[in-house]
Amino acid sequence: MNWINSFHLFLFDFDGLLVNTEEVHYLAYQKMCASYGLKMEWNFEEYCTLAHYSADALKNKLKKNYPQLFEKEPNWSVLYAKKKEIVIDLMKNGPISLMPGVEQLLLHLEKAKIKRCVVTNSPKELVDVLKVKHKVLQTIPHWFTREDYTEPKPHPESYLHAIKKLHSENERIVGFEDTPRGITALLKTPAQPVLICTTKYPEISEFKKNGVFHFNTFEDINDSSFG
Repeated sequence: MNWINSFHLFLFDFDGLLVNTEEVHYLAYQKMCASYGLKMEWNFEEYCTLAHYSADALKNKLKKNYPQLFEKEPNWSVLYAKKKEIVIDLMKNGPISLMPGVEQLLLHLEKAKIKRCVVTNSPKELVDVLKVKHKVLQTIPHWFTREDYTEPKPHPESYLHAIKKLHSENERIVGFEDTPRGITALLKTPAQPVLICTTKYPEISEFKKNGVFHFNTFEDINDSSFG
């Protein structure tokens, strides 16, 4: 894994990139709706199409498709807080796996003493639950969670904040994301963006034209991947 030495700072998203949590978030939204007597009919792919592009897309689609939900509770902050409680409970009490290749990569980065951090839209409370489940996540020394910045991805604020804190002049940065929303944020930073996903997003070809590398999993990256 000599390719890691081509970079001085690694930026990682969290959900869906390092840990396999997307289906848990989907289930939590279903349970949140059910607690108000409603059934969320979207399948997992439809959910991902909304959640992986914009911070507001899911909320707006819920409001459009399930106006009864907002009649019962018009405050989105209350609904989202309920969803977060459900997510944390599910993660505490159920198995959550690491994504393929993550453990090996993190151990190599630790051994090489390369700077690394997580930059996530998830709150610290949720992140801490998974750090307890997977000790290898504790090898990442810096964590920037939703409490640390104002604008969520696809706005680049979270990544720019992390870079400002950790980057030194002339250091090469690489950032990893699993969604178009995250890649859009990375493209507005000095980092080399890398998309790790098996989902065939229609934007992938355009992302590649803009210098984004794409791999199905971390296991597909090798020493010749970045030239």
